[in-house]
Amino acid sequence: MSPGEPSGEALRQEFLSWLAQERRASALTVSAYAADLAGFFGFLTTHFGAEPGLAALAALGTADFRAWLAAEAARGVGNATRSRRVSALRSFFRFLARRHGMHNPGLALLAAPRARKPLPRALSAAQARAVATEMDEARDTALFTLLYGCGLRIAEALALNVGDAAQPTLRVTGKGSKQRMVPVLPAVRDALAAWLRQHPNREPTAPLFVGARGKRLDPAVAQRSLRIFRRLHGLPEHATPHALRHSFATHLLAGGADLRSIQELLGHASLSTTQRYTAVDAERLVEVWRRAHPKGQGSAPKR
Repeated sequence: MSPGEPSGEALRQEFLSWLAQERRASALTVSAYAADLAGFFGFLTTHFGAEPGLAALAALGTADFRAWLAAEAARGVGNATRSRRVSALRSFFRFLARRHGMHNPGLALLAAPRARKPLPRALSAAQARAVATEMDEARDTALFTLLYGCGLRIAEALALNVGDAAQPTLRVTGKGSKQRMVPVLPAVRDALAAWLRQHPNREPTAPLFVGARGKRLDPAVAQRSLRIFRRLHGLPEHATPHALRHSFATHLLAGGADLRSIQELLGHASLSTTQRYTAVDAERLVEVWRRAHPKGQGSAPKR
């Protein structure tokens, strides 16, 4: 670092001050950026044997940034966190370009790690049946039976009208206005019929699920009903309306249904989205193996 050149720490503090005072970022954001950049400068100091200054930062190549990411991964830092740290670094280098005229083309070529989507979290068959059959209100029973029995998204179910419930198959409008046909199981049909006997407006064009004022039911009301139910019945926190859709797919797969059929029932545009449920089922089988096999405690079967 040449005399008079700002140190990496001085540049970091200048950036954090700008972030807090001019950008008015939250204290939490500033703290996260401070920690991310401190880790980056700590790596560079070890990597080069000295604290880098402005010129050293400008001279960093893509290989140097990749080495930093590799060191983070070796410490057990996950993809999502490393991706966030790359984002913090890009913001810092954009600041250096504006304030100090320092440009580094190597960072632009760095690909941030892609965060893995979490696996769908399904309920057990007993838990899903409890949600579908033990609600106090006929409306909620019908709604949650529909979600579990037909694999609908909550928005898809709440968009249905009274006339739709009379059909042997449901015409469901999903994402991108894409329509699909979903068969209605007898248990679902019975739950819908029980709710329709209490429905305040049986006109075919009336909303199938309504709130206290007769308007189409708000998703937040349905989510709150299930939140209260799961706490009263000791169900896990991931027992949500969408978990019933995950349970529908997971239990179908466990029962031998093929992926292509499940894809069509769920309305997935890509089979790769549906394939995530195979990992869920594999995890379930491993857990069964751990519990049941005499040598399963504390280990996993080799694949």
